[in-house]
Amino acid sequence: MRVVRAKGLIAQAAIGFGIAGSVVLADYLTKRWAEANLPGKVIVVIPGVLSLVFEENSGAAFSMFQNAGVVLGTAAIVAIGAVGIALFRKRRHPLEVVAFGLIIGGAAGNLIDRIVRGPGLLDGKVVDWVQLLIIPTFNVADSAITVAITLLLIGSLRAK
Repeated sequence: MRVVRAKGLIAQAAIGFGIAGSVVLADYLTKRWAEANLPGKVIVVIPGVLSLVFEENSGAAFSMFQNAGVVLGTAAIVAIGAVGIALFRKRRHPLEVVAFGLIIGGAAGNLIDRIVRGPGLLDGKVVDWVQLLIIPTFNVADSAITVAITLLLIGSLRAK
């Protein structure tokens, strides 16, 4: 019985980490595209609604906690570890597995920028490039985390 349970947990974790890897790849490629093509310009996709613009963010989502890269990077490492372990601990609803994968991928995507785009270990600026309505600029990693939170909220309503 334990072998079957272990195989199920490994498969669940593989799905979660597969989703995370997809998010990291999409985030990395789109940030590098933005870095190469957007500095100094704004591409208006839908006037007044959606624009593409290159910005560097030393803070968290929505430009909060500016210049707190080390704290935010450390928090990302802890979150990736905790959520990754949670995927191996017990069977989860598929909605949770997807959400956990999105959280890991989003946290890792922004963590990569903090590691490789600064002079110190975790003080790099994160590339943001999507401007939607009045929302501060964001990126694929931020979007993944936002979708994950939404899925977890939907899942919590489903459980009641």
